[in-house]
Parts: sequence; structure tokens; C-alpha cells
Amino acid sequence: MNEIETLRDLGDALASGAPLRGLRLQDLDLTRHEDRLLARTDLEGLVVLGGRLSTELDQHLRLHGALVFPTDPHAPVNAYRASLYQPHELYAGLARYGYDNTPDARAYTWSREADLHHDVFVTLLRAIHDDSISDALTEFVGGVPVVGVMGGHALTRDSDAYAGASRLGHRLASAGLVVATGGGPGAMEAANLGALCPTEEAVTEALGRLAGIPSFRPSIAEWARVALDVHDDILRIPVQDNRVRSIGIPTWFYGHEPPNVFCNGIAKYFSNAIREDGLLARSTAGLIVLHGAAGTVQEIFQSITPLYYADAERVLPPLVLVGREHWSREVPVWHAIEALGRERGMGEVVHLVDTVEEAAELVLSSRS
Repeated sequence: MNEIETLRDLGDALASGAPLRGLRLQDLDLTRHEDRLLARTDLEGLVVLGGRLSTELDQHLRLHGALVFPTDPHAPVNAYRASLYQPHELYAGLARYGYDNTPDARAYTWSREADLHHDVFVTLLRAIHDDSISDALTEFVGGVPVVGVMGGHALTRDSDAYAGASRLGHRLASAGLVVATGGGPGAMEAANLGALCPTEEAVTEALGRLAGIPSFRPSIAEWARVALDVHDDILRIPVQDNRVRSIGIPTWFYGHEPPNVFCNGIAKYFSNAIREDGLLARSTAGLIVLHGAAGTVQEIFQSITPLYYADAERVLPPLVLVGREHWSREVPVWHAIEALGRERGMGEVVHLVDTVEEAAELVLSSRS
């Protein structure tokens, strides 16, 4: 099955003369090649996922056995998109209309209203959207090793812990890893910020500018506006390469958590379960867990399951919890992790440390 995601690739497919059967055309403006498509009849099994096409072309494709999947023109998201989100895309209209009228906020409202009214069409579009995002995320990351950084959303920008998480993200990205987080505020934003910054000086400057709006409460708009300005200035810093350094993987399931903007790409999902599974599965270089509460605890135990049942021959990535007091007393999950790993191979790759420097060293040393 061949996915066609650009008009150039579609043009090449049409020019080759090969049958169009079995192709998947994803989110394309087919009016650009309408005459050539109307001239073809080898269309049985062709799948058209969203995009733009005339009524005439729609009827021609269906008449010759193609499957044309509709979209909802009133939906705030494109269910068939072939790329990750960018920060300004999710926050479009923020300065003029406020956060509640951004695509990000409208997508949450659209999703919740569909649940309330049991709208099966919206449910279908959400599922297609999330699968499209997963496909785009796989292509975006490629074969580059990814380290996951988990942590709660409550961490404020003016705290030492936020600065420490930013330094952690920067060190990991500077060592060639892609830093992936849950894409929200707090510790997640800090790690993405540090990863996106190409220099330590950029991290320091960004921290100073962000500290004036320490939290997304009470105003998401103010919190996001200063972040977008900092984000744009970071991307203006000359770099030797344009490699991916920072990815956010948030969810509309948590409507109270706006996405942070310090990412090369944002893979935002409607399904929190699919989002968490994808985030943890892609953390091939290891997982570092900063302070957090219920959501972070869920991610810890979700990451432990494949480590616990892994084959003895498999080389396991490290799982590092940062904060002995926090994970031993305040949220005492470490004792359960120790008990589970005592007679398993995972016992050698789970760690409890006090500092982000120790955590970074464990992850980076495991790759040497």
C-alpha cells in the first residue's frame, strides 16, 4: 500500500503510468491534477482521505471503485493531516481573539460536545486523526533515538526545578537525542524548552523572559503569548543543522492543560491512551521521570510493564526517577518498582537519583 502525501508524489505516480489501484491519497488538493485523474479509470481500491476535490471528480472516483472518505468542514482540525502540528498553528488567533477561539481550544470543545451527544461521525474522525498523527510522528522522528522526559504540569517557570528540567533537556538534545515529553506545561515545557535551545546562553535568556509569567493559570493567553515570542527568537539563532531536537506529545483529553510551544513538532491526540502508549514506546533511549502526580505515576507503571516482561536477552533502556524524597515518601512508588524488579532484568535499568545531572549521565552512559 503506497501513501501519497504530497502533490509532487501524486504527479509522479500519475506520470509513471502505473495503476492507481491501492494508492492512499492523504489530505491533497486534487483539483491540481483533476484533468489527469478524470482521464483514469484504474481507480478500484484507490482511497482518498480528505483533501479537496470537485463534485465531478468525487463522482468519477466513486463510479470507478475508489473510496472517498469525507471530512467535516466545521471541524477545527483536519482528521487526515499528514504532518505534526506547529505551535503557531494550534494558537492561531491568540493575540486577536483570545485562547478560547484558537484551534487548540476549539478542538477540545468539539471533542467534548461529540462525547456529550454521542456523535459517531466525530468519534470516527477523531480516531482517523489520531492514526494520522501517529503516522506523521513516526515519519518525523525517523530512526533518531528518543529520550522521554515525564513530569507534572504544576512546575512554575520561576522555580529552580523548572530551570533544572530545562538544563536536562538541553544536555540530552545536545548529545544527539530527541527529547519527547507529554507536551504540556510545567516540567514538560521546561524539558522541551531546553532541548529546543541550541546553546546554554539561549536557555538562560529564555528562562529569564518566561519567569515573568510563571504559570498558565489564571491566563493561558498570557502564558502562551510570551512563550511564542521566545520560541520564535530561539528559532532565529543560527545553527549548523536543522535536526529535530524537541517533540511534544500532548492530548485534548486534558482540556485544562494547554500545549507548550517549545517543540519542532507537536503530536496532539484526542485519545490519551494512544498518546501515552506512543510516547513511551518511542522513548527508545530511556525515560527520565521528574516530580509529578497521578498522570506521571500512571506513565511510570505503564513504562514498567514492558520492562518487567522483557526477554532476558533484550537490552533494556534505562528508567530514571529523579527525587528520592518525592518518589520514596511523598508519592511512594519506588518501593513497588524495587519489589517488581528484584528478580527481573529490569532491576538493573531502573534507578532513583536526586539530581537531573545524575539522570542525564545514566541515560547518556547507557548509550556508550
